[in-house]
Amino acid sequence: MEASSKPVDAQAALMARLQGASDAFETATPGARPALATPTLGDAASAESLGEIQAAVDHLADLDMVQLLNGAIWALRARDYGRGEQLALAALGRDERQGIAWHVLGVSREKLGDFGSSMRCYEAALKLLPDHGPVAGDLGRLAFRLGLPDLAAQFFTHFLDSRPGDLEAINNLACALGEAHRYDEAIQILRTALVANPEAAGLWNTLGAVLVSRGDGATALTFFDEALRLQPTYGKAYHNRAFARLDLGDSAGALEDCEAALRHGEGGDANDLATMRFARSTALLALGRLREGWEAYEARLSPDLLQVANFVVPKPRWTPGDSLAGKRLLVCGEQGLGDEVLFANVLRDTIAAIGDESLLSVVVEYRLVPLFKRSFPRASVTAHRTVPHEGRLYWSAPDIEDWSAIDLWTPMASLLTVFRASQAAFPREPGFLVADPERVAYWRDQLTAAPGRKVGVLWKSLSLQAERGRQFSPFAQWRPILETPGITFVNLQYGDCEPEIAYAREQFGVEIWRPPGVDLKYDLDDVAALCRAMDLVIGFSNATFNLAGACGAPAWLLTGAAAWTRLGAKDYPWYPQVRVFAPPDYNDWSGVMGEVAEALAAEVAG
Repeated sequence: MEASSKPVDAQAALMARLQGASDAFETATPGARPALATPTLGDAASAESLGEIQAAVDHLADLDMVQLLNGAIWALRARDYGRGEQLALAALGRDERQGIAWHVLGVSREKLGDFGSSMRCYEAALKLLPDHGPVAGDLGRLAFRLGLPDLAAQFFTHFLDSRPGDLEAINNLACALGEAHRYDEAIQILRTALVANPEAAGLWNTLGAVLVSRGDGATALTFFDEALRLQPTYGKAYHNRAFARLDLGDSAGALEDCEAALRHGEGGDANDLATMRFARSTALLALGRLREGWEAYEARLSPDLLQVANFVVPKPRWTPGDSLAGKRLLVCGEQGLGDEVLFANVLRDTIAAIGDESLLSVVVEYRLVPLFKRSFPRASVTAHRTVPHEGRLYWSAPDIEDWSAIDLWTPMASLLTVFRASQAAFPREPGFLVADPERVAYWRDQLTAAPGRKVGVLWKSLSLQAERGRQFSPFAQWRPILETPGITFVNLQYGDCEPEIAYAREQFGVEIWRPPGVDLKYDLDDVAALCRAMDLVIGFSNATFNLAGACGAPAWLLTGAAAWTRLGAKDYPWYPQVRVFAPPDYNDWSGVMGEVAEALAAEVAG
């Protein structure tokens, strides 16, 4: 359909939705998941961008410099980024203060994946070419990709100052502001731009992405639909609409959109395509299609993903399906502390397949080492280290000294392809990690004098980027739960909890007990014991909740309707003792919090 054929009244209704897009939103949960497709616009090596650089080169008087830079630009057009880098360096050897040469070198190195060096090149170019807006735009996009949204916003503002009204600059500034949780600013910028440019599909997509990050998937759908009406082959909009659909519990619709995104994304940015493949895998898992879902989940390891960990392991990688019998296997924890605990669900099956626990080596986050050593006493358990370098992450196992004792290695989640291909393959007995029994007894003794049932609560995660932040309900909505009589509530939440604890005391009249002498962020072995000492743990899916579930503690999980880690089940296959409470979407948690309060009151009465 032509853009101009949209009925006037429908366009007016859409604008009315737009005017209300800055209303307050609520937030909430699932587990690890891929990110929204980056809605930033532009590419440092696009034909348009290189054309602007070429135009600047044409005004240079030094003919030898012109020849070198023209050759570098030609190489970039041909995607020969190594040759582009060589010629840009030759130009700088001729004149190290040639800003255009620094810009070309920055583009070359960005495309080669050397992001840290690329940023330094762009910064040098911007100092030498203070009025050269495209350099600021390239710097902003790179800073955004590297997870520096506030810095990206500064560069995009600089770009916008040089080109007032530029839609690419407006869009990208809004992206950075949204990622920095400055939602109202982002929405206002987009709303103003869309009133003047209602046919700009990219702006509609970005507005939808901001609203998904804030938890309003229903409104976001409207804006993604408009982006796709204007540009039916817009792969990023399909991808992002999939997230909105997942938030609304529509796993099947999310999978359809993921597959449409891949169809229309071919030939595009490699990181975006890798992100789309990763998203498709979690949509399959959310539908309960586990065998194909886990196979597709290998997309999480694609080198095209900007934040993927590159494993530095000098041994062959195990291929799912190959026999493990008698193999000395190294299992590598991955993706984050909570995921390492979650995926450890598969280790006992792995030991059975190997035939001897002493042949297993497990490398996990250092805070988990004592817990895993107790749980797998005959295995070798050491800590990994993940370090950033030039915009990439590198995973290593520095405590392994004798690599000749290892035959094969595998990322932990890759074992799920073989051992968790169906919901029936998950063990039904709770607890696959073993909390310290002495510390469990200690914490139970500490709580002996406290009245009623002992219920541990957690309400947020330290990982609150824009994508993660919407997954948690506002603390004020915990009121009906915390006001349940006959309970001593225990703080299990790591991080700075003083504002919430004070709020509960002043507004609810409830004192949340803070366990003394334990660091809830770092003393994870003791945290596991504390969780196991509880009569019940209630909270969202973060590292502590996963510790509670993995150690067999009774627990209630607050999570999204189509959170992929539910694997299409009504319960929670990873931890069979867990009861699940889920809202229809992330925009309103009040109903679910009321359900939890009613269930808790019934538990006390029972």
